[in-house]
Amino acid sequence: MANRLAQSTSPYLLQHADNPVDWHPWGAEAFEEARRRDVPVLLSVGYAACHWCHVMAHESFEDEATAAVMNAGFVNVKVDREERPDVDAVYMEAVQAATGHGGWPMTVFLTPAGEPFYFGTYFPPEPRHGMPGFREVLEGVRVAWAERRGEVDEVAGKIVADLRERRLTLGEARLPGAEEAGQALLGLTREYDPVNGGFGGAPKFPPSMVVEFLLRHYARTGAEGALQMAADTAERMARGGIYDQLGGGFARYSVDREWIVPHFEKMLYDNALLCRVYVHLWRATGSELARRVALETAEFMVRDLATPQGGFASALDADSADASGRMVEGAYYVWTPAQLVEVLGEEDGRIAAAHFGVTEEGTFEEGASVLRLPQEDGAVQDAGRIASIRERLYEARRRRPEPGRDDKVVAAWNGLAIAALAEAGACFERPDLVDAAVTAADLLVRVHLDDHARLTRTSRDGRASSNAGVLEDYADVAEGFLALASVTGEGVWLDFAGLLLDGVLDRFTDESGALYDTASDAEQLIRRPQDPTDNATPSGWTAAAGALLSYAAQTGSEPHRTAAERALGVVAALGPKVPRFIGHGLAVTEALLDGPREVAVVGDPDDPRTAALHRTALLSTAPGAVVAAGPADGELPLLAGRVPADGAPTAYVCRGFVCDAPTTDPELLAAQLGG
Repeated sequence: MANRLAQSTSPYLLQHADNPVDWHPWGAEAFEEARRRDVPVLLSVGYAACHWCHVMAHESFEDEATAAVMNAGFVNVKVDREERPDVDAVYMEAVQAATGHGGWPMTVFLTPAGEPFYFGTYFPPEPRHGMPGFREVLEGVRVAWAERRGEVDEVAGKIVADLRERRLTLGEARLPGAEEAGQALLGLTREYDPVNGGFGGAPKFPPSMVVEFLLRHYARTGAEGALQMAADTAERMARGGIYDQLGGGFARYSVDREWIVPHFEKMLYDNALLCRVYVHLWRATGSELARRVALETAEFMVRDLATPQGGFASALDADSADASGRMVEGAYYVWTPAQLVEVLGEEDGRIAAAHFGVTEEGTFEEGASVLRLPQEDGAVQDAGRIASIRERLYEARRRRPEPGRDDKVVAAWNGLAIAALAEAGACFERPDLVDAAVTAADLLVRVHLDDHARLTRTSRDGRASSNAGVLEDYADVAEGFLALASVTGEGVWLDFAGLLLDGVLDRFTDESGALYDTASDAEQLIRRPQDPTDNATPSGWTAAAGALLSYAAQTGSEPHRTAAERALGVVAALGPKVPRFIGHGLAVTEALLDGPREVAVVGDPDDPRTAALHRTALLSTAPGAVVAAGPADGELPLLAGRVPADGAPTAYVCRGFVCDAPTTDPELLAAQLGG
């Protein structure tokens, strides 16, 4: 019999709808039930593409005996962290403070007032590897609740008090400058892995926001070391197993420092961010590898993540069925030499094994290998033959059982995808990609945005959930709309971005200019989450600063510019100290230091000369440059009062209240934007 999750819009919650556990969704009703029964709340947080979430579900939540213990002693609440990042952030902070680490699945025991008192992540069904068994944990918490209530209440009260005192202290708020950017670069150099690219050791995550900062820093300063770190990291990832060598797109992270074996889930946000990074790397260097990876990643998003309603699904699962029908991590993606021969024949199978690093020993489990392009493989292969091999392997792989898809649409991640696809489409002259971005933007306006310019975070099958948008939703969707305005010249996208950013100023910003992750009128949790550091996606705080800065450049709005500058004070404090974790803020700082430049291209949109100037502007590497294109006095504010010179399409470049001479020559425009 289905439990209370059966009506959810979250695929993750729906995965648990038939559990024998009497799950509640997050909400007042669950906590009222806990008060009525005088039992603790067991909060379990995860997401649909999480491998260990599936493992714990199979071992414990699908087990009748374990479920009986959970139902008798607790009110059980299941949360999709992607739908409720605010709930996840608040309790993850408590878990990390108490245990020194965190992750998913997250398991937290709460009082009926929502105060946490016991924490963990994955618990096995029986004790192993130094971890207590889940049934032991349940019994221990039940006994403590029944027999040592005063102690439990004291612990919970202290934890909540400690969390509430964790206010962000940034010292004297000031704008980050060239000195802080330089210190951040030095800090990154110290943590850089010169052999494998990327930063730190295993597990190794794609450093999208940091690479964007490095590319912008190079564009502004000419620092070759910054470009080298960006380009080498991008190449190592693209040649590694973290990149899908057959279907395009990136996995979540690499379990090793060499990028060989990924954690196989493929997330929309990673691919949107990385697609944009590779577009920008190509723009800076002309790298053919960067161009190929950017386009393949864009095509992966459109092909494998597009929903029938026009948005983009959140993720593809890590697990899929192997040949025997067992659900196994990575089964869809890995190959043995024998499997290559079976699909390709003896000779092409041998060539494929050498080209993609497939060995008899295997690089993954049970003798299978993850496809990659080994660094040492310098042999020039027949490009046509390799293309044929790739195509045949891809078609054979499509006949395997596919990984599950989390098809909920998350506003923030769709905003990131819109920006990436709009820019990729413009740079590579692929109008189909721009069209896909516009279609997704239309869905966000129709389904996620209400009449009061308030965003809903998630939808599924065209039906909006009840989850209010958080700061990253407003910021990233605004960023996507701003990119569309630059690429299409349509003023409506700038208008929608303005509505969202006005919401940021009104409901997410305090009097000091600091930003919160939830709105002032959102559900009150045990504390109001506030985090300026990046995680897998740009922090909402610095994403908002970037969108505010671009919007101000497009419109001349002083309040939005001032808000962006005040928000960037956090980068002055954290950039030199923890540059790996505030990469997006550093990238926005580079835009601030460069102006950002404002480019207006005035001319008939159907005139090839207008198109040439517009494309030149979009190909500029100037950090954070904004572009407006259209007829004189067109829809975008930067076009106001601008006229074609001698009747020819004309570009105007301004920066810091100073404008260059207007030009009709794309080469001269490129020079104005390049220095």
